[in-house]
Amino acid sequence: MLSHSIWIVGSSRSGKTTYLVENFCDWVQKRSRVHELFYTKKAKLNPSSSVPLSFDVQQAKPGVLVLSANDDNRRELGDKIVTNTQGKYPIRVKTPLGFFQDDVILFWPLLIQLLNLKAQFPVRLRPETEQELATKLWRSQLDEETLRRAGVNEYRLVRRILDVMQLAAYSGTPCEDIAQVLETGLEDNNVNLEPEFLASLLLDWRNWCLDRGLLTYGIITELYSQHLLTNENYQQHLTARYQAVLADDVDEYPGVVRNLFELLLDQGAIAAFSYNPDGGVRLGLGADPEYMAGLAKRCQVKTLVGVAAESLVDRLVMPIVESLTEPMLLSCLPSVVESIQTTSRAQLLRQTAQVIVKAIQSGEVQPEQVAIIAPGLDAIARYTLTEILTKQNIPVESLNDQRPLISSPVIRALLTMLALVYPGLGRLVDRDAVAEMLVVLSRKPETPETPTPLPILHSPLTTKIDPVRAGLIADYCFVPHPENPNLLPVTTFERWDRIGYAATIAYGEILQWLEQQRSQQELRLIPSPISLLDRAIQRFLWNGSNLPYDQLAALRELLETAQHYWEIDTRLRQNRGREQGVGEEFLTQPSIVNDSIAEFIQLLRRGTITANPYPLRPIGSIKKAVTLATIFQYRSSRRFHHWHFWLDAGSPLWAKGGAATLFGAPFFLQDRLGQPWTAEDEKLAEQTRLQRILTDLLSRVSKKIYLCHSDLTVNGQEQLGPMLPLVHASLSMEMETTDS
Repeated sequence: MLSHSIWIVGSSRSGKTTYLVENFCDWVQKRSRVHELFYTKKAKLNPSSSVPLSFDVQQAKPGVLVLSANDDNRRELGDKIVTNTQGKYPIRVKTPLGFFQDDVILFWPLLIQLLNLKAQFPVRLRPETEQELATKLWRSQLDEETLRRAGVNEYRLVRRILDVMQLAAYSGTPCEDIAQVLETGLEDNNVNLEPEFLASLLLDWRNWCLDRGLLTYGIITELYSQHLLTNENYQQHLTARYQAVLADDVDEYPGVVRNLFELLLDQGAIAAFSYNPDGGVRLGLGADPEYMAGLAKRCQVKTLVGVAAESLVDRLVMPIVESLTEPMLLSCLPSVVESIQTTSRAQLLRQTAQVIVKAIQSGEVQPEQVAIIAPGLDAIARYTLTEILTKQNIPVESLNDQRPLISSPVIRALLTMLALVYPGLGRLVDRDAVAEMLVVLSRKPETPETPTPLPILHSPLTTKIDPVRAGLIADYCFVPHPENPNLLPVTTFERWDRIGYAATIAYGEILQWLEQQRSQQELRLIPSPISLLDRAIQRFLWNGSNLPYDQLAALRELLETAQHYWEIDTRLRQNRGREQGVGEEFLTQPSIVNDSIAEFIQLLRRGTITANPYPLRPIGSIKKAVTLATIFQYRSSRRFHHWHFWLDAGSPLWAKGGAATLFGAPFFLQDRLGQPWTAEDEKLAEQTRLQRILTDLLSRVSKKIYLCHSDLTVNGQEQLGPMLPLVHASLSMEMETTDS
């Protein structure tokens, strides 16, 4: 019997998502009687109907499982479906891991019964909390000798071990079988740790988390694939809920998702999948495109051959690939490929920015039509390019620029405030931190008539206490103490008249507020540190004004992080109380709570928690700014520009996975599960990765490409990456054009 499911295959920007949405509209709108029956419990369709959906009266109303590769694409796909269906059909678009998490929590009582777990509501761990707790659990076993043999520090080793568990879960490998996979996979690698030792750590971690009702992404995926998806009771609920599947960019999905799709297909569901053979952006982060491609044999294959007409892929993919595979046979590159070559990287950054400024000011291109793409963007490159362009009134949008929360002055000020209110945290406060807190908390409220777009510390007019006066106050009025650091009245300073009236009044208000919070804390009238943070934000930062977007994003992330941290801390203290046989009153003593606050402050100060400085989806039209991104960020965002500037074109990082490849990722691909990863495998993988990256990027540019190359890196080393022949080919073409 011919399958009604569709496998849509095509390169980037070939219309796969659009075709996918159109199929959904056909299913629910254009067929007879579906408009009335699709989301109702009315009589099932006539078997002779042309619509390949059959709805059972006895079942729950049928739904559509809609999946997308990442959160940004999920929002866009949901918007497209709602727009094309005029919002008549309620849908929920999820990422695969988001769907797993929802169902694990929804069917938690079933998992409690299957695994004999404690009856407590599950709490998901964030990656930074997962790292912190796993480090504490394993610290006694990760001694100096173990770290020396591993060749990495404690932080990196813990992260690697946790990544192995996540990769195993994504591949459908049970935690108990990880040792066997690592034993064969690591035999030719220079990792001097026993697989059994690594697997035992992971088993201890998984059991420790389940005993406390804590869930990580790896544990969620394992629970779903190994226990829920194989349970007959759950399978009946799943097939009753979903009789159609829409999955976009399945080349970015973990291999375990195929098991879910095959179960639904076996039960008669219809599906539409989109697949990009040049995608695989998340290959190395758990995605298994080759294994997912096996679903094609169960579907009607629809190949979309034409990419967007304005892209350069048709004109450039062949000559560029030839230049990489046969460097001695330099092809003639079209004139749309130009190069910027310098000796040092500093010169390269300045010259690249100058070319962009000249092109934009001449009207040749608009800022929103330009993208700067690099295999890796360090802080120097981000700062230099942003500084030069913004000085010329050209805004820059740095994609997913996740800076540590502690880099925000507002966050640092709030943490200092916590240390001044709660006792026992004096060692976490110094004079400089107090001075910064006084500047931030003395912010002048903005009125709608006089908005101030500048950040807090960029102009002395935005705060009542400027940095100089704040420094004087901190020098003369701050009293350090390990238990109870204090701020004295401004009159303690003999020349307090130098502070000025406005600063004196503002300091007095801050001092009075801190004293009030201390007294309430002693009487236990502050429910939690989250409440204190919220009070400070309402009183000093918001105060009826409009905060800049970057500060709003940081404050939102701080409150979410604090909420998550204390939820986990409360759960751990409850379990500790049951183990020690003590009551909850003992575990809520001030000393124990203060220790938790100290750990929270230190966690933030280590920079392990990051926030996006700007909202991911700004309200209004697209921001008219130059895009600055790494290769991974740009490909994941599925953007398109007229001009591309490929920064550090001669860098070897173009063929490397870098941060987008987890330790042990090749061992858990289904087509080579547990096989050793040799140098030859690595070389072949780099060649394939580079060709895939170039083909994808060429599909996302329409008019011009600049190959930006410096002979030397930041540390003075010569750049000899695989893209160097391409740079030479472009230079040769420019020289020939100049001579002629």
